Amino acid sequence: MRVLVAGASGVLGRRIVRQLVARNHTVVGLARSGTGEATVRSLGGEPRRADLFDADAVAKAAKGCDILIRAATAIPTKVRTGPKDWAMNDRIRREGTRSLVTAAHRVGARAFLQESVVWAVGTLDGKPFDEDAPPANDPVLASALDGERIAREAGPADGFDTMALRCGGFYSADGWHTRILAESIAKGRPVLIGRQSPVWSMIHTDDAASAFVTAAEAPKTGVWHIVDDRPVPLGTSSTIGRSRWPSSWERWPAGSMRARLAACRGGSRGCSWADTGPAS
Repeated sequence: MRVLVAGASGVLGRRIVRQLVARNHTVVGLARSGTGEATVRSLGGEPRRADLFDADAVAKAAKGCDILIRAATAIPTKVRTGPKDWAMNDRIRREGTRSLVTAAHRVGARAFLQESVVWAVGTLDGKPFDEDAPPANDPVLASALDGERIAREAGPADGFDTMALRCGGFYSADGWHTRILAESIAKGRPVLIGRQSPVWSMIHTDDAASAFVTAAEAPKTGVWHIVDDRPVPLGTSSTIGRSRWPSSWERWPAGSMRARLAACRGGSRGCSWADTGPAS
């Protein structure tokens, strides 16, 4: 199987590349710089320099590919953000998705997979929800659902499967969520997002990547929530690296960070994938 990965040098993308190569698939990784090309090559992939927003360039890079994956994002790396900080990420979700599904049609790909976010749907009441939950009432999250819609409309019209994998909050040594939480703990001011006692649905980045690999090997049109089996309640004690959360919380208004880490049911509906993250 030949797979194109957009965002191949990112936190999620490079794991997808590594895991696909380990399963003897050929991987083409889009790169925007020499550094990105070197990263893709070091993982065993074939780097291609292309502008994600140029459908012609993406189609050229994707020639011969069976599967196209959008793992590209531009998540702001600061805590307090506004709409301008999310502009490039929104563009990737909308224009980048449109470019990739156009390329998928031109090269005759079997499927297009994309990363989405689990907190784009549901509410903040702490109750479990699934893939059929209504959209969250947050305009900053609208681009995630727009990207899903763009692909969902293109797939049937152009003859390929489309899959949206809505991931929970990533945790890993190189993940933004992990880093910012650890820094907050070190300062004695961990962050609590939301108005009530929220529950975070998390996923280790390695497990998120394995979900993409599973989906790529057996594509089936639909939406899946990719989260750990056990959500993390933040209103009570929780652990990161066996360190107890301090009792003094800095509380932010819901949406100020433009993230909704919600309580979700498991993410393997209709798939053979299962997360291997820690049980506690």
